[in-house]
Amino acid sequence: MTRRAVVIGAGHYLPERIVENAEFEATLDTSDEWIRSRSGIERRHFAAEGETTSHMATHAAKAALKSAGRTAADVDAIVVATSTPDLTFPSAATMVQSQLGMTSGFAFDVQAVCAGFVYALTNANALIVSGQADRVLVIGAETFSRIMDWTDRSTCVLFGDGAGAVLLEAQEGEGTSADRGILATDLNSDGRYQDLLYVDGGVSTQTTGHLRMQGNQVFRHAVEKLAATAHTALDKAGIAATDVDWIVPHQANIRIIQGTAKKMALPMDKVVVTVQDHGNTSAASIPLALSVGVERGQIKPGDLLVTEAIGGGLAWGAVVLRW
Repeated sequence: MTRRAVVIGAGHYLPERIVENAEFEATLDTSDEWIRSRSGIERRHFAAEGETTSHMATHAAKAALKSAGRTAADVDAIVVATSTPDLTFPSAATMVQSQLGMTSGFAFDVQAVCAGFVYALTNANALIVSGQADRVLVIGAETFSRIMDWTDRSTCVLFGDGAGAVLLEAQEGEGTSADRGILATDLNSDGRYQDLLYVDGGVSTQTTGHLRMQGNQVFRHAVEKLAATAHTALDKAGIAATDVDWIVPHQANIRIIQGTAKKMALPMDKVVVTVQDHGNTSAASIPLALSVGVERGQIKPGDLLVTEAIGGGLAWGAVVLRW
């Protein structure tokens, strides 16, 4: 028998405010058509004043617990993937722990920008496989609207806020690719490319900063690296790409999503796409897409999924799991 980390619940949260592309036309040299044609994005959600990353993460966590039929008392650990925590410290995860009423277990943040959820999922899997935890809440949550340069039309129209969560539970499998749960993971980073996507400020420089991106370069790296990491994870699991039921990619740009699917020789009708409604929510995008995919009836128990993401660092990776 093999100990597996199995997803038993998923949930998400989106702020009430919906910002359509047309809203940017009043302040930027842009248009709905321009944004849609280059990114596939039609709208996104922005957090309200006073609405923080930990608050959104907690809402998503509660939704995941409800869908799993579990309570916070059943959770051993919380891992939050975010680049936009409420405070420098303590972690957003400990804030979620408090807001859920948990007085035991442990909680910590993971920061790998848009690849954050893949990194968090991999860490949570290791905690469960090693026996250090039986149930782990894995959350991606971001308020990227707080770090936008609203004069830069190449970036500020692309991002949104939100949170998604899954609850992982230790279950016994046969040790084959037919098991439910996480079957393989692959993580990568290369700091030589940090100037392609970054925030030009931080605590040690005593500045706040805004997101900066070389879009064309990020696109070039994204398609190549996302397809490669997905294939690596599939190879580790001993699974062919043709056996995949759903790709659930980081929702950054429809052209990146389409390019990656093509490189993997998989049709777009096997891809869960939410970028049109959420924009790029960084570490929140994959768990948001997982939760929405379940709500839509796309993702069903037993389905074989590949999630892959790339973000600032550059950092990228993939997870293969059976739902």
